[in-house]
Amino acid sequence: MEIDFEWNRQRLLKEIAADARRTEAYTGRAAFGERVMAAMGRVPREAFVSHGQRRDAYLNRPLPIGHGQTISQPYIVALMTDLLDLRAEDRVLEIGTGCGYQTAVLAELAAAVYTVEVIPALQQAAEARLAELGYANIHFRCGDGWAGWPEEAPFDAIIVTAAPPELPPALPPQLAVGGRLLVPIGRQDRSQFLTRFVKNPDGTVTEEAGLPVAFVPLVGGG
Repeated sequence: MEIDFEWNRQRLLKEIAADARRTEAYTGRAAFGERVMAAMGRVPREAFVSHGQRRDAYLNRPLPIGHGQTISQPYIVALMTDLLDLRAEDRVLEIGTGCGYQTAVLAELAAAVYTVEVIPALQQAAEARLAELGYANIHFRCGDGWAGWPEEAPFDAIIVTAAPPELPPALPPQLAVGGRLLVPIGRQDRSQFLTRFVKNPDGTVTEEAGLPVAFVPLVGGG
């Protein structure tokens, strides 16, 4: 039987909105911005999972993508994107391309996305997939995300889609003044918290801890 992806996508948007209301106490946001929700509605999540998982593409949960990695829960993708407060002219650094789903959502909202993936097979597959979907504002690098992408800094926003035990020290210097950095911090065997940093004019960052989360560990940093 043919899968009605559009119907599933609209149902998922309603679930994300309900989750946003339930988690307001942690995130400070009872609803996500219209631009973010519209982007979530445009990106075809079924294109980012294996053929055998397409029926589950719009379940509001993570799914395996191989190499010990996952495609994030759609609610978490929407939340992290919303917390970046992206403007149409922004330049964004993403650490952890994975299958490219979060990358596509960012590309819907920002002028340019610079995305780094440490696993060559995932980076190559994501680059091919996003090109096939027509995204032309994404720049790819295969390498250690702990180092960021200093040659292209400063960035208006930085998002890390896997969990380091602490904030990678190379990232705050690559953030523009007023820029937002979002990263899930913590070890897998301990509590992780989605943490937001904002760059101050004096070069320091203000830290805001939020929602408890569970991410795969950020590879690299050696």
